[in-house]
Amino acid sequence: MSTGRQKKLAIIIVVVIALAWLGVGATMLVRWLDGGRQPEVSDRGSNVVISQKEADLAELVEKTSPTVVSIVTSQVSGQGFFQQEVEGAGTGIVISEDGYILTNKHVISEARSVQVVMSDGTRYSDVAVVGSDPLNDIAFLKVKNVSDLKVATLGDSGAMRVGQDVIAIGNSLGQYQNTVTSGIVSGLGRPVTAASSELNSRVESLTDLLQTDAAINPGNSGGPLINSAGQVVGINTAIAADAQGIGFAIPINAAKGMIRGVIANGKAEKAYLGVQYVAITPDVRTEYKLSVDQGALVRSGSGSAVESNGPADEAGIKDGDIITKVNEKSVGNQGGLGSLVAEFMPGEKVTLTIIRDGKEQQKTLTLGAYKSQS
Repeated sequence: MSTGRQKKLAIIIVVVIALAWLGVGATMLVRWLDGGRQPEVSDRGSNVVISQKEADLAELVEKTSPTVVSIVTSQVSGQGFFQQEVEGAGTGIVISEDGYILTNKHVISEARSVQVVMSDGTRYSDVAVVGSDPLNDIAFLKVKNVSDLKVATLGDSGAMRVGQDVIAIGNSLGQYQNTVTSGIVSGLGRPVTAASSELNSRVESLTDLLQTDAAINPGNSGGPLINSAGQVVGINTAIAADAQGIGFAIPINAAKGMIRGVIANGKAEKAYLGVQYVAITPDVRTEYKLSVDQGALVRSGSGSAVESNGPADEAGIKDGDIITKVNEKSVGNQGGLGSLVAEFMPGEKVTLTIIRDGKEQQKTLTLGAYKSQS
């Protein structure tokens, strides 16, 4: 081999060795920059690699969707010659295997007929309106001749805290299929004056609502607000028309007494105390010089706040009393007085903790029945 060829071979060998070391060096550099880990490369598509949070959310939606139904109503719009039949849409929550459905009152109000569409597309036309809450935007339906529906799991809305993750599932935009939005609980105990955007434009004053930034769209009304455990904590009912990303849900605890009654005897009856009251806020505390910062002040703008011969009257509740607890639940922290009472059925006994003349007392009473509209 000539000297020239030896030099060329030596140069080639040196270059190969240099390139090899360069590759090793580059690999070592990448590993060093990445903390000793090589980057993962997937040829299956980025949608296959998901985080644990995404996987949990997808599983949660898959688990709860069969308990959420679309509600289709037929209503009449206009008067006389200009009357026409219009289709409305909303959402409902399955609360029993044999077909009881929880929804908003405004979804089925004035409906001539009601149909229920399951998440798999099964449609039921033999649906009866059982009744509604006279004081809240809650109503109940019964799908006849069914026995194997998947039932929603109810949570404790009184335990919810601002900042907790929630999702809303419903028949968004009236497409008769479930859509999902996510967000957090952004407020508690909100009062709202709500007007229906459906054919009936009645205005209702709703109290003690959960506020959320999970998008609630037309058609979502009556659907569930669900916590990260897959439990229903609210019934989606309204949006703020003059704001973005603010929706409201009725706390599920405010429907529990009626739910138990509907399932037990097929009647939608609401428990009541027989008092008028004012929820204690910082302004109310200052105005009336109260010794507590939460609770319910028994007070009326005119006349007595205690209904004559009602449950509270018979138990000895008087004007000016401050109700601080229903059984062991605090009024304010764990829900407004109305919501806490609504956890019970008519005829059940509760113990109220009250403050009168600066002293704490307890009064036991039997709840009366405030019959719902049907």
